[in-house]
Amino acid sequence: MQRRGSFRLRRREFLAAAGGSALGLGHGCATRKPRTGASTVEESELSEVSVAELRAGLESGRWTAKSLCQACLERIDAIDAAGPAVNSIIEVNPDALAIAEDLDRERRTGEVRGPLHGIPVVLKDNVATADGMQTTAGSLALEGAVAPRDSWVASRLRAGGALLIAKTNLSEWANFRSRRSTSGWSGRGGLTRNPYFLERNPCGSSSGSGVAVSAGIAPLAIGTETNGSIVCPSSVNGIVGIKPTVGLVSRAGIVPISHTQDTAGPMARSVADAAAALGLLTGRDALDEATASSEGRSHLDYTRFLDPEALRGARIGLLREYWGRHAEVDAILDESVAAMRDAGAELVDVAPLPGLEATNQPGFEVMLFEFKAGLNRYLADLGPDAEVRSLDEVIRFNEEHREREMPYFGQDILETAAAKGPLTDPAYLDALERSRDGARTAIDDTAGEDDLDAFFAPTTGPAWVTDLVHGDRSTFRGCSSAAARAGYPHITVPGGSVFGLPVGVSFFGRAWSEPSLLALAYALEQATQRRRRPEFVPGDSSAGAFTSGQSGRGRQMRTAGSPV
Repeated sequence: MQRRGSFRLRRREFLAAAGGSALGLGHGCATRKPRTGASTVEESELSEVSVAELRAGLESGRWTAKSLCQACLERIDAIDAAGPAVNSIIEVNPDALAIAEDLDRERRTGEVRGPLHGIPVVLKDNVATADGMQTTAGSLALEGAVAPRDSWVASRLRAGGALLIAKTNLSEWANFRSRRSTSGWSGRGGLTRNPYFLERNPCGSSSGSGVAVSAGIAPLAIGTETNGSIVCPSSVNGIVGIKPTVGLVSRAGIVPISHTQDTAGPMARSVADAAAALGLLTGRDALDEATASSEGRSHLDYTRFLDPEALRGARIGLLREYWGRHAEVDAILDESVAAMRDAGAELVDVAPLPGLEATNQPGFEVMLFEFKAGLNRYLADLGPDAEVRSLDEVIRFNEEHREREMPYFGQDILETAAAKGPLTDPAYLDALERSRDGARTAIDDTAGEDDLDAFFAPTTGPAWVTDLVHGDRSTFRGCSSAAARAGYPHITVPGGSVFGLPVGVSFFGRAWSEPSLLALAYALEQATQRRRRPEFVPGDSSAGAFTSGQSGRGRQMRTAGSPV
C-alpha cells in the first residue's frame, strides 16, 4: 500500500504558493520577552485572539479566511515543527488554503454559513474527515485508509463555516492500547510536548488538541473523551475544555472506545470560545442513537448562557476529598473557592460521592467489551485501501511492525479487549449496570439531597515529566471518572499554576446541565482570569530526544484513572 507523504513538506509547499509570511508571523514579528530559561518564541498577532474578535475582524475585512489560515500554517512551521517543536499537529489539510479562498468568496457574496465562518479549527486524529487528510487514531495500521464520509463533527463544523486546517496528534488509539504508555505519543505522530515546560507531559489522549490551542496554533480544537481525555489535556495546557453529556454530540465517524462514555467536545482558550463551538456540534443524528435523547435538551447557541453573575446564589458542592493531596493545588482551590464566595455562591462541603470507587473495575470492563465491538464496526466500514479491518488485524499489524509500533510498550489492552465476548455477554451487562448506573446514582442523589447546581474539584494536578522509559507517572488522581462513567457533562477552566505549570478546576453535574455549567465556569473565569500564555521553557529530560516528526514511541503506565 502506498503511504502518503510527510505533512511537513506539504505545508511548506502551501506557504511558498501563498507568497510567504502573513499577519506578522515572519521575521518582522514582535517578540515577547521570555522568562528566564524560556525559549525565544515569536508571538503571533493571533495567538491569543478570541473567536469573537476573529469573527469581527473577518466581518470588517481586517482579516480574511485565507490570511488566518496562512497565519496558522506559518505558526505550525515556526513552533510546532521547528523552534520548541511541540509537535501537536500530525497532518495539515492539503486543501486548507483553497477552502479558505472559497469561504472568502462566499463572504464577499453575502453568504455566511454560520458563527465560525472562516475561523480555523483543528481536529483530533480520531475524528474522520472525507478529505485530503487521514484519520488514523495515531496508528500506523490506519495510515492510508480513507474515511468513507465526514464524521458528524466535521460535517457540522463545515456547515457552520469552520476552516478545518489540520489533524492533531494524540495518545495512540486514544490511550487505549497498553497499561504502559506515554500520554501524547503515537506511532504515526511521535511525541507531543507541553508548551509551558517542554519536558513536561501534555496529558492525553487529546494531547495535540490541547497543545495546539494553548500554543496559539489554532483558536479552536476538537478533542474526544472517554474518561479525562478532554479535561486533562485542557487542564495541564492552561485552556478550557468541555466534555458534553453523552448524546449531545454524535460520535458517528469517530474511532471509538466506549459508546457508553465516548463524546467529542471543544477545547479553547476561553469559556466563550468553547461555547461558540459547542452549539455547532449538537443535533440528532440517525447514525448515533444516543443523540435521540438530546431532543429538547440541546441548544444551537450556548454563548447566550454566559453570565458573569451566574455564581450569585448558585449552590456548589465542594468535593473536599480532592483537597490535601498537593499543597500548591490546595492553594489554587482555596483561591477559586474564595472567588466563588465573593461572587455570591453558596458553597457546600460534599462527602466523597457514594459508591464511585466501586465503579472503577466494572468501568474498565465496559470499555474493553465496547472497544472490541465498536472498533470492529468502525474498521469494517473503511474503504478498500484499509490495511486492517478488525481488532485482531490491528494486533497482528502491530506484531508485524513491532520495531516501529512497539519499541517501548506493547498492546496488552488491545489483546485483553480482543478476548472479550459480545455485548450480550452477562459479564458485560453486569459491568455496565454497576459502572454507568452507579456513577449516575452517585451524582444524581448527592446533587438532589444537597440541592446543588454543580460539583467543584481540581481537574488534575500539574503536568508530570515525560518519561519514555517508565511511562506516565502522575500521582494526582483527577475528578473525571464520575462524570465520564455517568455520561454527564464536565467543564474545566484554568484555575492557577504550580511553579508555572497550569492547573485547571472543574465543574460537573447532572445530565444536560451544560448551560448552567458554562455559566458557572464563565463567571469564575471572569472573576479570576487565571490563564497565562505558555513560555516554551526547555528541559533536559528524555522528552527532548523525541522531537516532532520522529516515530519514537513512549512507554505509558495505564491505571483505572488514566485519561482515555
